[in-house]
Amino acid sequence: MTQTASSPLFQPFRLKSLELKNRIVMAPMTRMFASDGVPGDDVAGYYRRRAEGEVGLILSEGTVIDRPASRNHPSIPFFHGAAALAGWKHVIDDVRASGGRMGPQIWHVGAVKAPRTEWEPEGIESPSGLLAPDKPRGKTMSEADIAETIAAFGRAAADAKRLGFDVVEIHGAHGYLIDEFFWAGTNLRTDAYGGKTLRERSRFAVEVVKAVRASVGPDFPVILRLSQWKQQDYGVKLADTPDALADWLVPLAEAGVDIFHCSQRRFWTPEFPEIDGDEGLNFAGWAKKLTGTATITVGSVGLTGDVNTAFAGQSSEAAGLDELYRRLDKGEFDLVAVGRALLSDPEWAAKLKSGAPLKGFDPADFARLT
Repeated sequence: MTQTASSPLFQPFRLKSLELKNRIVMAPMTRMFASDGVPGDDVAGYYRRRAEGEVGLILSEGTVIDRPASRNHPSIPFFHGAAALAGWKHVIDDVRASGGRMGPQIWHVGAVKAPRTEWEPEGIESPSGLLAPDKPRGKTMSEADIAETIAAFGRAAADAKRLGFDVVEIHGAHGYLIDEFFWAGTNLRTDAYGGKTLRERSRFAVEVVKAVRASVGPDFPVILRLSQWKQQDYGVKLADTPDALADWLVPLAEAGVDIFHCSQRRFWTPEFPEIDGDEGLNFAGWAKKLTGTATITVGSVGLTGDVNTAFAGQSSEAAGLDELYRRLDKGEFDLVAVGRALLSDPEWAAKLKSGAPLKGFDPADFARLT
């Protein structure tokens, strides 16, 4: 289906200081090509090509804050230290020169172990020293550890603004550190950062958001990526009802989140089908409805297979986008994140707009920067 400049997907988007030429977002995807934590010319070229390919907003791979064990692989990039920040300055300068807009995703992996590596960081930390329910890994964070981690998120966000990035995204999804605080199965704390309710267990995330907001000021957009599912357990659902979802998200919006990036394995899956049916609002749709905040949807956009098939080494063919257009046209969400399709083809957005044939996803592209 050919899209034109009049299509909702190719309409501009504005929020605070952010101005985008279209609604297409490059989803953050861990690449592990940063030797010694420093992104080089190859990483800059990888992102520049997506800007040249007309992606509206590029979100970087996860980049780690200044905390021990904030990364779980030696080639995940830092977002701290002179060398790494100089590398990211090169990246954003190239992207901006190519007409693109970009934000780093700032991250702490918590107790999660990276696949296919024996490398182990020192000082693995999490809310309760757990990777998953009844699976110990690393140490329980002290209140001093928590305070230092919150401050590190704030410093990273300040550096993002100083370097010339357009937004910053906080990674609060997929079972990593912030998400381990949300999840009752990995947060057994009895202090102010624990609790029986999701709202209580969200205190750490709220304080991270407040620190980031304080460091970047009122006009610099802050994105928070969230998911119900965890890589430790795909069946987890933190909020079972709209009321529970509101209890979770409204305090985060009030703390300073401008855009919720709502991760699903398949964007067309309804979040609460028992309420609005099999074609009901997805995660991003409910987040927008309950908070009034802008949202990004993501999950198998433009491909026949979901991310699990990709990690299993399976390719995916290009898929139609009529359902995406329908939902975007009615305002269910504001922006659309595209992952693997853009990983395999930096010109995906430009091809979609012009009506050129689209490529699928080749799992071999995980091992290279195309």
